[in-house]
Amino acid sequence: MSALLDDAVGSFVQTVGQDLAALAAAQGMATDRVRADIEAEAENLVAAFIDADTQHGDSALAAYIRLVSSRTPGRLARADPEGLRHAGLLAGKRELLGRPSAIFQLLLSADRAEPKDRAWRYLTTMTTIGRAVAAIDLHANRAELDALNRHRNALLDAMYRAGVRTPHVAQPDGGFFAAGRPSRSSSPLSATDELLALQGSDEVPATPSPPPPPPPRSERPTAPPAASQREQPPTPSPDPDDHAADDHAAEDPPARDLEEVLAELEGLIGLEAVKVEVELVTNLLVVQRMRRERGLPTAPSSRHLVFTGNPGTGKTTVGRLVADIYRSLGVLTRGHLVETDRSGLVAGYVGQTAERTRAVVESALDGVLLIDEAYALSRGEERDYGREAIDTLVKMMEDHRDRLVVIVTGYPEEMSTFIQANPGLRSRFPRTIHFPDFGTDELTAIAHHTAAGAGYHLDDAAIAALREHLHTIPRDRGFGNARLIRNIFEAAVAQHASRIVTVSDPADDELSRLTDADIRAAV
Repeated sequence: MSALLDDAVGSFVQTVGQDLAALAAAQGMATDRVRADIEAEAENLVAAFIDADTQHGDSALAAYIRLVSSRTPGRLARADPEGLRHAGLLAGKRELLGRPSAIFQLLLSADRAEPKDRAWRYLTTMTTIGRAVAAIDLHANRAELDALNRHRNALLDAMYRAGVRTPHVAQPDGGFFAAGRPSRSSSPLSATDELLALQGSDEVPATPSPPPPPPPRSERPTAPPAASQREQPPTPSPDPDDHAADDHAAEDPPARDLEEVLAELEGLIGLEAVKVEVELVTNLLVVQRMRRERGLPTAPSSRHLVFTGNPGTGKTTVGRLVADIYRSLGVLTRGHLVETDRSGLVAGYVGQTAERTRAVVESALDGVLLIDEAYALSRGEERDYGREAIDTLVKMMEDHRDRLVVIVTGYPEEMSTFIQANPGLRSRFPRTIHFPDFGTDELTAIAHHTAAGAGYHLDDAAIAALREHLHTIPRDRGFGNARLIRNIFEAAVAQHASRIVTVSDPADDELSRLTDADIRAAV
């Protein structure tokens, strides 16, 4: 895997080095020291990702030795993994992943002054290095992939605080990203430190009349997960003969860029643990692809998923993003999402259920089939037709294992029972992602977004009334989450209309402002 790691580091050094050299030249500095700075940055990233699991295996250390000795002749030329491990050269390097580096902060500062996606290029090429390290071993290391996710999110947070957007996402609600404070190294100054010093301050340059700093990643309000920006049409009557991927080439939009989809995932309100799990699945697929492209063996893994949680927690929205991710990676050729439930799979007479289930599965080939409340298929008596649907589904998952991804959703306890209903389900659904209920702050953010999307806004008193009501609702089974917010909003809009219709010549603000009276009447 040394060639793969070499390519990733080479791309990082060339891409980020060019941006850093351009900044140095603009400040009238010599650019010869930039190369040394960026080589050291790349080497530190590799060392930090290897150190993430604290094991320092022979294959990872051997790849590190080859990388360093090839890029810096004379260094580590006689080293071996055992000697490197004994010397503890990489021990503690993982701490570097806990914060953005000085080089990243410099690029971020430059982007804020003149947007040119420099920080984004650093982030994407850094991600490739992390994935290349994880691809060294046959089984990608969970600790390494988790470290990659944490560092990537730390950089996204820094971009968010600096008000620097990704090139893909138009941020609602005041922007996705805003102002970090770059760290400093001890004297003597590196080229990066000197560039930072030349800017006159280690504070990111301020913009005129900036808005209040938005909340951190775990609180930032963007698109609510229960309302995707790309609504899927109702599932058409499936035609079993119309399932070849090339039949749909003209009607399918082009595959989205992977980083674009991941940025949209990051923009969802809350769901932090869900994001981590989806990013882990993504990185595992990327690493497997990297190994296949190099002719290396890959460990078999199932792509099917179980989503558990109450209604309105974003399971369908995340399912759509998973479909986009699989298509971006070439795992699926279409990446469309087909939603169904028991009523879409089970018929009322013997033999019809298998036929109906086959038709629905065939409509989802080359994409994702999402079965809502899938546990309903395993309920009923022994001769219930739901079991016939399960048997048919399992067989088609095996027959079309390279063309189909299935996501099943429902309440946690019932989904555990469902997975045990058929031995084929247990082996095909090894990964469960739980969607927790939203907190009051997150539901309030969703309410803001829902209202803004419809051309309304909630005044302070309305927000207080909404929060007061949310605090009284127990977060138990069946709690509606974002669906509850949507229902409250729609009822509040109706109350608003009844109130405003009696006002002679209302002002624009009156036509769009929801008050505490509207909220209290709605709940």
